[in-house]
Amino acid sequence: MDAVGDCCRAGEQVIIVSRQSPRLQALWKDRESFLELKSTPGFVEGVLTEGWTLSSPETVTTHLFTDSEIFGWDRPRPRQKRMEVAEAPEASYADLKPGDWVVHVDHGIGCFAGLVTRTMDGVEREYLRIDYDQGDQLFVPVHQADRLSRYVGSDGGKPRLTRLGTGEWSTATSRTREAVLEIARDLLDLYAKRQVASGYAFAGDTPWQQEMEASFPYIETDDQLRSIASIKHDMENPRPMDRLLCGDVGYGKTEVALRAAFKAVMDGKQVAFLVPTTVLAQQHYETFRQRLVAYPVEVEMLSRFRTPRQQDEILKRMRNGAVDIVIGTHRLIQNDVAFKDLGLVVIDEEQRFGVTHKEHLKHLREEVDVLTMTATPIPRTLYMALTGVRDISMIATPPEERLPVITHIGPYSKRLIRQAILRELERGGQIFFVHNRVQTIEAMCRHLNRLVPEARIGIGHGQLPEKDLSQVMKVFTKGDIDVLLCTSIIESGLDIPNANTLIVDRADTFGLAQLYQLRGRVGRGAQRAYACFFRHKSKSATLQGLERLEVIAENTQLGAGYSIAMRDLEMRGAGEFLGTRQHGYIASVGFHLYTRLLGQAVRDLRRAQGLETDQEDDMLRKDLRMPVSVELPTSVGIPLFYVPEQHLRLQLYRRLADMQTEDEVHALGEEFQDRFGPLPAQTRELLYQMQVKLRGERIGLASISMEGDQIVLRFPPLPKGIKSRHLPEIGWRTRTGRNGYRILIKEYDDWQQLLLEVLSEICTAMGK
Repeated sequence: MDAVGDCCRAGEQVIIVSRQSPRLQALWKDRESFLELKSTPGFVEGVLTEGWTLSSPETVTTHLFTDSEIFGWDRPRPRQKRMEVAEAPEASYADLKPGDWVVHVDHGIGCFAGLVTRTMDGVEREYLRIDYDQGDQLFVPVHQADRLSRYVGSDGGKPRLTRLGTGEWSTATSRTREAVLEIARDLLDLYAKRQVASGYAFAGDTPWQQEMEASFPYIETDDQLRSIASIKHDMENPRPMDRLLCGDVGYGKTEVALRAAFKAVMDGKQVAFLVPTTVLAQQHYETFRQRLVAYPVEVEMLSRFRTPRQQDEILKRMRNGAVDIVIGTHRLIQNDVAFKDLGLVVIDEEQRFGVTHKEHLKHLREEVDVLTMTATPIPRTLYMALTGVRDISMIATPPEERLPVITHIGPYSKRLIRQAILRELERGGQIFFVHNRVQTIEAMCRHLNRLVPEARIGIGHGQLPEKDLSQVMKVFTKGDIDVLLCTSIIESGLDIPNANTLIVDRADTFGLAQLYQLRGRVGRGAQRAYACFFRHKSKSATLQGLERLEVIAENTQLGAGYSIAMRDLEMRGAGEFLGTRQHGYIASVGFHLYTRLLGQAVRDLRRAQGLETDQEDDMLRKDLRMPVSVELPTSVGIPLFYVPEQHLRLQLYRRLADMQTEDEVHALGEEFQDRFGPLPAQTRELLYQMQVKLRGERIGLASISMEGDQIVLRFPPLPKGIKSRHLPEIGWRTRTGRNGYRILIKEYDDWQQLLLEVLSEICTAMGK
């Protein structure tokens, strides 16, 4: 502001364009009484890239100042619509291949054998073949592909196949329904306790809150803004917050947490920020200090980077209320830690903490607001979402200009490593080299020094003395080290934008989630990033290790966290996430069906108790709808000559079966013509049959079939006391039969259009 004062004293015209113009105007008023001014600046709220000066002999010199000149950073332009990478919408359905274990919601666990073509009653159709126990086979119509899901058990092992034609599957599902009802009641009790629990209702945003948020040097994504609004709403509610914030690596979760922490401090409360690693604690500490330097907020860090004397002093100040925000590792939840007035707990990557730590955190949830952040929606998150016990916010939008990381997997290669390091050095970047064995890390350092003598190499791992580890991380962050040779200590949350090449030695020994987190350390800016995952050159990797590398190589798209999490669930099983008493039921029906049944039980109980419906109801509606069997004398499918690739046809079938509205079906028909050409007759009939199926589901039909010259619409068994005569009358073309309708088509050439019209009339008559 000194430059502004100099210009005004000289009588020159000054205009200030800033996102924080009200704050700057207030600051100017506090100062202008002490200055001898010949002109007064004008303040405009807005965003410009940079300022300018206009001067000429005939006019008064005019200066325009922006945030770039005043605060030293250049705020980006408003967010533009992303140029999406062309990707077929059905790509997300590429999860079934012959040999996979699958669960059919009506018939049980079998082995998917692929697509087959069969001719029945002179009509050729394509089916999904499922092999069951004792050589039994089931042929699933392609329009019912949504009834299948991959089998995920409690331990990731081979399931026990179902025998068709027996009561085995109905018994298993009945027992599971009874079991989930008990668990659902427990979850509802927990939910009810949370609803009536007495917490602290934070006040609305202060002017300082608005100023701090306006100083964020990036444009927030829509998902960030929605998450921030939800968190603030929870904090202003007297019920203790227990919200889960899911977002991929580098998607801006820390900024959301920082704003929540600042809101708590502005209301006189203390904040505890719990992180899994010392290095991440240091990074968050520096981020918070930098962002809040202009405000009277005391931020401290409690980790092994602090000496025992420093820790004692910090603990004392926390008890006295002199520390507003404390960021720490497991040290933060030990018995000697106490707060004067704790109001908010933020937990980063809760799954990284042990059982005893989680019990401590569970106790905290009953008293204060808790915000938990995770980089990927782990299976437990999915479970909590389906049951509606925890409030969840998702950040699925990548930051502006974010690029996917180019991923390479293969045997260890000196040549490739040297090329990768030199390529990064030539563009002024830095490299992470992960070698996860402390015993041999010095030998690896000597190897790299011989391989790339041009690079400056530093070593960092968890067994280093606190001062040494802290120093090497600071030097690397400053850019004085080219290659950080480290263990997986960098796995969680580390953000060094200048490091855009990652090399992982013996990557086949890491878990899938670990590999994904490691890859998330690079590619956090606008520069293209590279990740090289090497396995041992001579020693054979395990099949599971190779599979994990294949999965990480396949999922390179932005926002792949959900896909990675689900594949991790399939490979490792769901048991460890959901508690011991549920293992047997998960194994008997599979994780997907188990969570579907549990979600339905929770929803039914909540409605019975008069509680508000879940935000997840829309997500569950498709999973819980009644299946309709449609058997009409038409040849349906996607012919080989139209789409030759079997795998793509399966994806398209599953995408079609997943649709919930007729508008989606019509849109898919137009897309087919655009991508593959004019629709063949079989595909037109397939789309028509899907329309019939959707209308039948709206009514609640069990089946639609052709019998002679009549189309028969059957309902499931009607409730006790309801007879077929109670069904609504819908016109002279139909008559009511046993549990349904019979449509007379003898005198109609266009029976297909007639069927759609009758289904629409039934919908209207039933108020659907």
